[in-house]
Amino acid sequence: MDDNWIVQASDVHKVYHTGLVSVPALRGIDLNVQRGEMLAVMGPSGCGKTTLLNCLSGLDTPDQGQVAIEGVSLSGMSDRERTDYRARRMGFVFQFYNLLPVLSAVENVELPLLVSGVRLRDARKQALEALAQVGLEERANHRPNELSGGERQRTTIARALVNRPALVWADEPTGDLDSETANEIMDVLVDLNREKGLTFILVTHDRGVGSRCKRIVWMRDGLVEREQPLTSVEV
Repeated sequence: MDDNWIVQASDVHKVYHTGLVSVPALRGIDLNVQRGEMLAVMGPSGCGKTTLLNCLSGLDTPDQGQVAIEGVSLSGMSDRERTDYRARRMGFVFQFYNLLPVLSAVENVELPLLVSGVRLRDARKQALEALAQVGLEERANHRPNELSGGERQRTTIARALVNRPALVWADEPTGDLDSETANEIMDVLVDLNREKGLTFILVTHDRGVGSRCKRIVWMRDGLVEREQPLTSVEV
């Protein structure tokens, strides 16, 4: 594996077994992602987008093939090592916010650090910095039910940033938002990519979201059908 790439995947296969039926979700994916890239993975429902994200990030294990992050093979890690690596070097943003309703925004953001053993004072400082990065420092002490949908997603993004990751995975990050709020969230992600050099890999069905990225990988039936650089994306 070449450590010049932040993500390098080769011949990745994944099959799901339901009773007597086997469903191939990924059928030999090759994909490289550069440091600082903002990549969208697009395609019809059921084409394998989320499965690919899960296999590349170590949330799931491919049945065949190799995945390396920052030049390190995920298959060479134990389950505990993969979990620790994700906690230290990756951030995750999902369509549904997964915020704990009894905690304030800053408490939700600092929680992953506390679970990892970071001291409360240091975790609080990093959480406030992450909220400031997404323009939400003034709402730090509000609980999720006191935040708008866009503010809740900004909190989720801050939580993904709090461990200062090498890359951030996002699965339909604007899927639960209206178009105006979705554009605001994409503004945040694009600014973080441009100003901080963060690598983003987004799964989305929204062409508007895809058009804000530097490259689109189109999937169909568990395969990469084609790729488009930003300049050739049709919105």
